[in-house]
Amino acid sequence: MNIQGPEIYYTLPGGIHITETVVNMWILMAVITAVCAYLGHGLKDKPESRRQIVAEFIVSKLYNMVGEVMGKKNLIFAPYIGTLITLSAFGSLSALVGLRPITADLSVTLGWAIVTFVMVQFFKIKGRGFGKYLKGFIEPTPVIAPLNIISEIANPVSMAFRHFGNIASGVVITALIYMALASLSSALIKVIPIPVFQLGIPAFLSIYFDLFTGVLQAYIFCMLTMVFVADATD
Repeated sequence: MNIQGPEIYYTLPGGIHITETVVNMWILMAVITAVCAYLGHGLKDKPESRRQIVAEFIVSKLYNMVGEVMGKKNLIFAPYIGTLITLSAFGSLSALVGLRPITADLSVTLGWAIVTFVMVQFFKIKGRGFGKYLKGFIEPTPVIAPLNIISEIANPVSMAFRHFGNIASGVVITALIYMALASLSSALIKVIPIPVFQLGIPAFLSIYFDLFTGVLQAYIFCMLTMVFVADATD
């Protein structure tokens, strides 16, 4: 796996790069869309198949989580939160099947954070009015207006860098350790004709960095999104 960043596969006219992240993103979207189409096909009023039971279980858990964090009035955001956490989690877990995680690219997590930031500002203006929205930056005193503005901008930036940093660092650390283990196995290949240092250890690291960290960061990212949006709609 390339630890220097996503590989550039093709460059379109105008300098637009088709990178490894773009290709992997489309692969993930195709797989997720196919799974959703399968689970949501032929639904009935009364569940008669395991497929529909699984689909209703996932949706009910999502709406319960959104309702508990954001309040029942904000259940309209459940599809957005569900899309975000699904793409984020599987975007990190894709490393388990050999794909470079899309969340190891800052442009992806920053894009999600910017969408959330725009939503927050929109609902703040919609709910409080433009005048009160601007007034909020000079409260409790106009002296701290620059700090309030910086704090507002820092939220999406910190969200993006936290998610990206944890996944990207996992990619780098795993690749470096794997290369070190490969070199050590090669040095001992004449004594032990089996790459013993490449058995088990890489899998354990992948479980931690890809499975545990990927799911955890997806959960944190979506929880922060729900908190910020819920505060904006209050």
